[in-house]
Amino acid sequence: MRRNSAKLIAGTHPVTWLGANFWSRTGGPLMWRNYDPDIVRTELRVLSDHGLTMTRSFFYWPDFMPAPDEIDEDMTARFADFLYRHTEQRLTTVPTFIVGHMSGENWDPPWRDGRDLYTDVWLVGRQAWFAAEMVRRFGTHPAVAGWLVSNEMPIYGGEHAAPETVAAWAQIIRDAVRAAGGRQPFSLGDGAWGIEITGNQNGFRLADTARLCDFIGPHVYPVGDDLIRQHYAAAWHCELAGTYRKPVVLEEFGVSSDFASGPNAARYYRQVLHNSLLAGASGWIAWNNTDFDLPEQNPYRHHAFEQRFGLTEVSGRPKATLSEMAGFAATVRAIEAGLCDRADTDTALIVPAYLDTSYPFTSPAYRPAIARTLAQAYVSARLADLAPAPVRESHGLAKGARLYLVPSVKQLLAPTATTLEQLAADGACVYVSYSPGDNDWHRGPSYGRLNELFGVTHQLDVGLGDPIDSGTVTFTLKRHFGNLAESTTLTFSVAGNEHARAFLPVVPAEQTEVIATDDLGRPALLLRHVGNGSIVLCTYPVEHMAALTPRVNPDATVTLYDALAAHAGAGRPVTVEDPRVACDVLVHEDGRRFAFLVSHATEQLSVKPVLAAGGRLVSLDGKEVIEPVTIAAGGVAVLSLR
Repeated sequence: MRRNSAKLIAGTHPVTWLGANFWSRTGGPLMWRNYDPDIVRTELRVLSDHGLTMTRSFFYWPDFMPAPDEIDEDMTARFADFLYRHTEQRLTTVPTFIVGHMSGENWDPPWRDGRDLYTDVWLVGRQAWFAAEMVRRFGTHPAVAGWLVSNEMPIYGGEHAAPETVAAWAQIIRDAVRAAGGRQPFSLGDGAWGIEITGNQNGFRLADTARLCDFIGPHVYPVGDDLIRQHYAAAWHCELAGTYRKPVVLEEFGVSSDFASGPNAARYYRQVLHNSLLAGASGWIAWNNTDFDLPEQNPYRHHAFEQRFGLTEVSGRPKATLSEMAGFAATVRAIEAGLCDRADTDTALIVPAYLDTSYPFTSPAYRPAIARTLAQAYVSARLADLAPAPVRESHGLAKGARLYLVPSVKQLLAPTATTLEQLAADGACVYVSYSPGDNDWHRGPSYGRLNELFGVTHQLDVGLGDPIDSGTVTFTLKRHFGNLAESTTLTFSVAGNEHARAFLPVVPAEQTEVIATDDLGRPALLLRHVGNGSIVLCTYPVEHMAALTPRVNPDATVTLYDALAAHAGAGRPVTVEDPRVACDVLVHEDGRRFAFLVSHATEQLSVKPVLAAGGRLVSLDGKEVIEPVTIAAGGVAVLSLR
């Protein structure tokens, strides 16, 4: 099964963006009032010296457009100099038009006068005019690499507008950019926070973005309670964005030094960069280039932590995060990442349509739970070296995988049961884990053909859950399964509210095998043979429970997924026994293959990679790798697979 590897194209060639969101230390959003070309040159030089190739820049709207039909030419002259400084340092930039929102404050031009940014025809026209004027001035400059409409527009414009209205607003501005001669890659700058990724309907739909834009740009700043989930949060956003088959640029990511120590921030950068590369991203723009010392100036007066997101200190001294960007830049160059695709995968992770589609009389409260559960399942699959491809139920479940994972799902569309059964009959293994949902809106599962699909008779009662009463649940295998021996035990932490903390009581049909039981001897894993394949039912919401458990990863779900892969015959080019190390492969267009070993351990590890097709590992400079491979704590090993 193909995974999204759409490339960002400039002219006729694929490009890889690696850069930083840029505000000069002379003023942050007010830098254009305090513009110092020598300081800007110094700030850009330190980025270029560390292998960065571009910036994302901002037309601070109140300064650049002081009246509805006026452009401040002093400001545009300073921006022209800013572009010149980029060419000096062999950098490009992606200007952002409507700014708008920035770093904890909204900044209106005084003439907006409360008008709605999406629905007021006059104001939409003014935004389109401004964008076109900036393109007319700078659209042919060699330093301009792309265009963005806004910075996190759902925060500035609000989340009240209908998706059709937001799409019309975006198309009007895009058409103005194109009419003015802007041919560079174009996107919205909204952060990709909408329903298809988060479950929150904020007016911005990825389906519309994919139709209107040349790339999709997630902004990801996770807050969580599990280290490995933090490491994969940005990658998972990129995976979901990539299901719309457009290039994905991680447009914002980073951390304030007020919130993370230097070594921990560096580890986070390392993980985000490499994991999102393996998730299909073709660009990375860190937030942001420099720290600030502007305590009396808004937004920093009331958002003091916003002063410490920089890759450099105020003095220009590089932080450890910039060193990580430099190391990643060297890897990107060494493997020619723009010419690499992700290796095909045998594993599909099903994204229920109830995440990305609002169905009538269906509780929207389901969507955040689906989002959390899928993110956790993705982590477990990654740690099992499965490299799963997200497949949206709303797009149709394509053939091509050996293993289909449907984790802790309450609802599927009625035709999906037949589709899953057919996929199994054609030779795949379909795994589904039960969930009753996490609220009381029609508590219980809805698969369309539960008993027939799994070869069971469920024992659910009217409106009642079947609570899990212990803090953990242990599965005991009743027979050999995949690569697990009979009597193997898998122990899962139990979590969830009074609705979700429940199991599915079933009686198996004659043709259905119980392959594992719970602590009380009840069926926990069941196997039904279908045609050339099989369907596996887990009667516990193990992924949902893990998603709600702090510091849980890697948990027993990794072992379960590993066994499912072995049972399904799902290929994995490189595997490592230690579940704290995740493996994946990129394939260069000339046939070279690169193995990535990503460690999430807090200590140095020595691991022995297993290569599915034989061969050997060598370093990127051609030296033979003598096993085992040593990986630093939280480190990444990138090797040639020959």
